[in-house]
Amino acid sequence: MKYKLVASDLDETLLNDEKHVGQKTQEAIAMARDLGVIFVPNTGRGFTLIHQTLSELNLTEASNEYVISFNGSAITENRNERVIAKTLMDFATVNTLFQVGVKNKATMHIYTLTDIYVYNIENDEKNYLDKMGFAYHVFDEPSLDFLQNQPLIKMLYKDKERANLDDLHSQIPQDILTETTCTYSSNRYMEFNKAGINKGKGLLELAEILNIKPTEIIAIGDNTNDLSMIRVAGLGVAVQNAAKEVKDAANYVTSNDYNHDAVAEVIKKFILTNN
Repeated sequence: MKYKLVASDLDETLLNDEKHVGQKTQEAIAMARDLGVIFVPNTGRGFTLIHQTLSELNLTEASNEYVISFNGSAITENRNERVIAKTLMDFATVNTLFQVGVKNKATMHIYTLTDIYVYNIENDEKNYLDKMGFAYHVFDEPSLDFLQNQPLIKMLYKDKERANLDDLHSQIPQDILTETTCTYSSNRYMEFNKAGINKGKGLLELAEILNIKPTEIIAIGDNTNDLSMIRVAGLGVAVQNAAKEVKDAANYVTSNDYNHDAVAEVIKKFILTNN
């Protein structure tokens, strides 16, 4: 099979612990691109938050190169960060989720298309975001009225204890759960997007725009929010450090983990070797 597009998650998949793309992976992606393969970050982050990664891959401001962001809620062309598609959340839905978090004194992120607003930030989260190089706005007032007219696209709760996230989930009204898609990432976040949104849907939407068949796609990930794209791709790949559920769903599990160029392993095995 000749693959035309590689979609990859970022954290704990493409990026190492220092939040950089390893040299071997940079070289493998460059060689794949020379063969005409499109490399697409498919991430829960916003597209404005991955400039460093795009720079390391020489994809900054590139025409006909793309990013799928916010867990599939947005597709952008790298050139001028042109928004091709987006699916926003209703303010009332986000506000209800926010009030559940306020009641539980949770740390939360609220995302517009271009900005992050962090409520009740604590030192661990501040250090994490700073290490990632994210720009963000901190607020402590238990109200989202200041965002009522902004394009809201994602919100999340932060807690390293899954049991605490599950407790928050149990307090969310059923009608809100019906209106949203819930996923988990980075072993610290429970994320919410509009119902029906996921990385797989975003990937198929981009593939249709580019006239690429699902069988011509490789999707690589590590966590449960990557399952949808792994399942729809012709070749679904779990990196060695992936959750068991992700490994079970994958067609191939890498020998290497995210700190040892797992994405390079995939590209060399399934793209460069065949060309």
